[in-house]
Amino acid sequence: MDKQPLGTKVITQIGIVVRDIEAVSQAYADFLGVEKPAWFWTDAVEVAKTEYRGAPSPARAKLAFFDCGQLQLELIEPDEHPSTWRDFLEEKGEGMHHIAFVIDGMKEKIQLLEGRGMPLAQKGEYTGGRYAYMDATRDLKLWIELLENDK
Repeated sequence: MDKQPLGTKVITQIGIVVRDIEAVSQAYADFLGVEKPAWFWTDAVEVAKTEYRGAPSPARAKLAFFDCGQLQLELIEPDEHPSTWRDFLEEKGEGMHHIAFVIDGMKEKIQLLEGRGMPLAQKGEYTGGRYAYMDATRDLKLWIELLENDK
């Protein structure tokens, strides 16, 4: 067993799925004593090339980020299209969806985690990189997001 299969143990982000990004981002801003960040939409399918469970998906989400030292909080309000975010909201309600790691070698890391029983559920592109959600709910009780930034 690899000691650090992802090449890092640094959690860079916690993702929280919400129904109302305006209200929840204001609550976090008040709690943290910071300015409320503006939210924005994820890229459209033409740019994001989102795939959910192996098929193209037009899924998008509103995102807001709070930088909290080495850790970033990501608030996610999904649209109505199929995605890990939409499923989570419908099945479990609001709450912690994933922890994220910045990695190198996306294809290799996806294969490695799939070999550990953590299947790829969703992947896509963002300006400056790519992401993948691995279903680690069986063993780790949450999703793992892999983030690979262009160099």
